[in-house]
Amino acid sequence: MKITKFSALQMLALLSIAGFTTAFADEPANDVRLGLYSVFYHTSADDITGPYVPPGVNLKAENLETLYVGIVHHFPDNFALELAVGYPPLAKIKGSGPATVGSVPYDGQVISSARWISPTLLVEYNFLPVTAKLRPYIGVGVNYTTFYDRDSTAAGNAASGGPTRISLTASVGPAVTGGVTYRISDHWAMHASYGWSQVKTHFTGDTDGFERTSHISFSPQALIVSGGYSF
Repeated sequence: MKITKFSALQMLALLSIAGFTTAFADEPANDVRLGLYSVFYHTSADDITGPYVPPGVNLKAENLETLYVGIVHHFPDNFALELAVGYPPLAKIKGSGPATVGSVPYDGQVISSARWISPTLLVEYNFLPVTAKLRPYIGVGVNYTTFYDRDSTAAGNAASGGPTRISLTASVGPAVTGGVTYRISDHWAMHASYGWSQVKTHFTGDTDGFERTSHISFSPQALIVSGGYSF
């Protein structure tokens, strides 16, 4: 039978698709990861301004740990897409600045707290083939952070002069990461990464109609150690 130019091109296309499918099938398409999320804040904030606030009154966030959950989808050519989330932790905000505000202790006191939901979407590149046991990778993406259960503590209420309502605006900012995967078997692996994201918010404390405000940049860095299952 005579093979026409058109049919030969069709056969070549089919062989290319089959080869692509076979190569991609060598690596499971998805990972589910579970581990420890250690967050280190590098807080910088404007001094709090508003009625009856002395100069130098500021804020800082306390480092914390929480549960990490990651979902990763793998693409050809060593690329992957990761959605990283943490179980909403209780973040504590401490006073920074003068030892007292009036006669009330302030510096180092936990003055407010909040829980946050902070999903991060990352595009990642793995440097070595899927057959390598140890695969370093880098990633870049975007972080979204929103705050809820915002409360002023007894120390915060005392420094503010009464019961205070706390408001923190949501944040969208860039994120980067670098890490390594150690493949234990076809379906199990260990992962470790270190990342940074930009999280900024506008803080408002309302005490019986008196508002005090500040702009806060948390600049969190996160160490993640996790185990993963590929499927």
